[in-house]
Amino acid sequence: MDLTITRAPFRDADDSKSASAVTSRVTTLSTWPMALVLGILGAALGFIGSWVPSYWGDEAATVLSADRSWSSLARELTVIDGVHGLYYSGMHVWIHLFGTSELSTRLPSAIAAGVMVAGVVTLVRQFAGILLAALAGVVAILLPRATSMAMEARSYAAGAAAAVWLTVLLVRALRSRGSRWAWVAYAFCAAAALYLFLYLGLLLLAHGVYVAVAHWRHLRQWGASASAAMLLAAPIIVVGFLQRNQISFLGRRHYATSTNVLVRQWFGSSLVAVVAWSLIVAAAGWAALALLDRRRAGGAHVSHRRVIELIGLTLLWLVMPTGILLGVDALGVPAYNTRYLAFSTPAAAILIAAGTAALVSQIAHRGRRLAATAAVIVSLIGVAAPVYIAQRQPYAKDGGSDLRAVAAYVGSHAEAGGSVIFDQTTKPSRDPRLAIDLYPAQFTQLDDIALVRPAASRAAIWDEVVPNRAALAQAPAGSDVWAVELRKGSATPEDISMLQSMGYSVASADLIHRTTVYHLVKG
Repeated sequence: MDLTITRAPFRDADDSKSASAVTSRVTTLSTWPMALVLGILGAALGFIGSWVPSYWGDEAATVLSADRSWSSLARELTVIDGVHGLYYSGMHVWIHLFGTSELSTRLPSAIAAGVMVAGVVTLVRQFAGILLAALAGVVAILLPRATSMAMEARSYAAGAAAAVWLTVLLVRALRSRGSRWAWVAYAFCAAAALYLFLYLGLLLLAHGVYVAVAHWRHLRQWGASASAAMLLAAPIIVVGFLQRNQISFLGRRHYATSTNVLVRQWFGSSLVAVVAWSLIVAAAGWAALALLDRRRAGGAHVSHRRVIELIGLTLLWLVMPTGILLGVDALGVPAYNTRYLAFSTPAAAILIAAGTAALVSQIAHRGRRLAATAAVIVSLIGVAAPVYIAQRQPYAKDGGSDLRAVAAYVGSHAEAGGSVIFDQTTKPSRDPRLAIDLYPAQFTQLDDIALVRPAASRAAIWDEVVPNRAALAQAPAGSDVWAVELRKGSATPEDISMLQSMGYSVASADLIHRTTVYHLVKG
């Protein structure tokens, strides 16, 4: 196949010097309606079914933090999760307006995913025609990481939206002909982005390399703005450093695997990953060949130069943050988690769209390119649809979180006067106790005998409890006990063995999904 770049596959009519000024203005104005429409579609697709899966541990941290008083939240943030303070504060206001249901708390993320999609369209339009911008927006809607973070009560979707719009601001500052206010806006927005999600500092590094390579004359301006942003964000950077032990668990999880990096990080399944990476490689290959053609020809059409620049920018955005986190992780400092790279999702979408356009330009005649592009999109929908559906099942999160179903079972079966205990041998994010914290109305008939202080009354995310043995020693004589235990193979849970040694017998044991609810009676 002849891969010589002979025509610009990314050009629209308004890129041509012969296009009329009126046509150019109309096409340019069409960016905002396109961005708005695709943003709404992205938010809607992300929101559909978002309320179906039960909460899981990380979302519990959001709900339990945001649903406390301002003073209680401030106390918590001085000890842990200070880097999430801005997000928790926003969710505090949201929850007190709209409640703590899964539908309510996940809606902001769906909206943020739509804002991200609109940002993708806007960013691409600064470099290429409206067709490529629309294609990138469609891909951003479909990517499994996008549809996943759109239904997560965490800050990942907001971080991705901030990342793409900060990049839009950077490009506008670079083209502002020395406007000081454009760089001031970039500095303030970059600082705000760091308060939202500290790992967005990695994006600033990618921006710096891009400016140094493609716009070196503006490197001093970028450096001044980035330095100002870091100075403004110094408090949250210090907080993140002081509370760094809260991510020490990453050192025990071994997240830095090829499957996580190449598949789960953005693509959700091996099939989606194969399609996506093939198109990303196609985009990079097109850019490399276009650079060679440019050197041989002594120049290139403006659409070539701009799309090469776009591909270079998004490759830096995609690769640099991941590479840095993997490098830090390899040095023995836990830093890598697939979700932390969600802010690179817009870059993946843009590269996939660029790869699609480049591939179609080489294999299809001009009159058939639209059909070929549609075929690629349909294929992407086909491979992404099973992931999308799986994300919206009742036990989809965290390998099968069933907290809501557990609470519903207890609420419909337990009678007043009994006691309840929860498995204390699991990590906090999988603690079955989260069921009573997230769905307290289902447990009002039972006495939570191990509870010492609820989370809202202490500077911590989770409740303070005593060991179950000590709690049971103080339980009312003769009361039934409900034990909520995370399944660990076929072995009898420690709590159940302990209760049996104390004279209790198992009246019922019902497996919900990964949690078993035991009802025990004395004698």
